[in-house]
Amino acid sequence: MASNQTGPQPSKITVHDIAGKAGVSQSTVSKVLNGYPNLRESTRKKVLQVIEEMGFVPDQIARSLVKNKTGTIGLIVGDIANPFFSETSKTIIAKARQYGIDVIISDTDYDNAIMQKSLSAMLARRVDGILVASVEREDPNIDRLVERKFPLILYNRKTDNERANYVVSNNSSGSRLAVEHLIELGHTKICFLSGSNKYSTFHQRYEGYKKTLEKHGIPFRPEFVYMQNNPETGLCGFIHDVLRLEDRPTAFFAATDQLAIQTMNLVSKMGYAVPEDFSIVGYDDIEISSNPFVGLTTVSQNNRLMAETALEKLLGLINGDISAEQPIQIVLESELIVRKTTSRARET
Repeated sequence: MASNQTGPQPSKITVHDIAGKAGVSQSTVSKVLNGYPNLRESTRKKVLQVIEEMGFVPDQIARSLVKNKTGTIGLIVGDIANPFFSETSKTIIAKARQYGIDVIISDTDYDNAIMQKSLSAMLARRVDGILVASVEREDPNIDRLVERKFPLILYNRKTDNERANYVVSNNSSGSRLAVEHLIELGHTKICFLSGSNKYSTFHQRYEGYKKTLEKHGIPFRPEFVYMQNNPETGLCGFIHDVLRLEDRPTAFFAATDQLAIQTMNLVSKMGYAVPEDFSIVGYDDIEISSNPFVGLTTVSQNNRLMAETALEKLLGLINGDISAEQPIQIVLESELIVRKTTSRARET
């Protein structure tokens, strides 16, 4: 009869084994594993060398139960293919790694059902806190976490909940900078291209666009406004239609660099030149915008600073260094970056 036994199994290496081989106490090994600062460097190195030699792997579940922390955070973005989200995610992951924190990332594809599942999954995995980069202005799932005072920071976008924590840019001011730049170049017929008004970023950039036109006595023209849930999908049709108008625009202000670059491509395919025929301004200052072959004039919201600030505030909440009683609400100032996609309006 064949035996079910597969031979002796290797015994699990314990803290006791490490301590015995390193010639130190078990408490010293625990201090090394938990990053205690007040240890002799020679002792730390000796323990770490033994850990490496023996292939010791700490029991993360047991450690999390003792410390009541898992050393992980969640990161929820709308679309990881969007350069803004991918660039800020990379910043957050790299910075979190420096603190010994793991990041679980979820892409919702701007779908509320996926957002809800992502939040539930992260809470089930006992993450210490969550960063959310894309959220609608009204989100009951986020509101429930805010009420619980769960460590949660929104960045880039925020909800209408006055108690929510967020780090965002001054979107209204950023729009003013973009539109006034075009007005100073003689443009009075300016198109606004954007995603849905249900997101705070687009709502505020739209309001900034309208108020700046009004401030300078320029009539608001609804036919010059394009706002859609999936703006990249229908942009081509809109650009073709608006350029067929007898009194067509001379400039485009896009609420994202992605839309601005897509507009540059469409205008070029139609036989026009940028900025000779049409000036274009974007928003976000993603990395490709500064490429000399693109040279997009855009509004920078300092993406790296926004991402790092959001992470640092989240870790402050998790570690108790920041009180959860008062909401964290940080608004970063925007900056206009003038490159080569804008010039004086042509006389028509």
